Amino acid sequence: MRISTRGEYGVRAMFDLAMHYGQGPISLKVIAERQGISEHYLEQLMASLRKAGLVTSVRGAQGGYQLANAPENVPIGDIIRTLEGPIAPMDCVDVDSGGCQQFNRCATRVLWERLRDSMEKVLDETTLATLCQEGMKLQAKDDSFMYHI
Repeated sequence: MRISTRGEYGVRAMFDLAMHYGQGPISLKVIAERQGISEHYLEQLMASLRKAGLVTSVRGAQGGYQLANAPENVPIGDIIRTLEGPIAPMDCVDVDSGGCQQFNRCATRVLWERLRDSMEKVLDETTLATLCQEGMKLQAKDDSFMYHI
């Protein structure tokens, strides 16, 4: 499975919301500028994320988007499934696809199942809070070399 820009940008947008969790709704324009994503493309992604219940929207001058749940309760797997579909390296191990004609006699299926399971495990065990922690570590490393006169 290769993550498209749809999944990548969706995770980046959700990460942005997580980093500013509790600060109220954030406009698409602000998210787009901070993440370097087209605002128009971001609208499409947020519509899907809102329908899936991962974000909520607030209308009006101070409106925007915010996470529907705390960052520690949002697995990256939920974002990827919403934007990309099932997490499966091959159609034969996608539970929604119906498999293939050689399902019962295919030795390579075991490999694809193990790969699917490991991808799901990583994506489901990694939350937006995990990414926020990693982001803060990276920011601390960058700031450690800043000297002010």
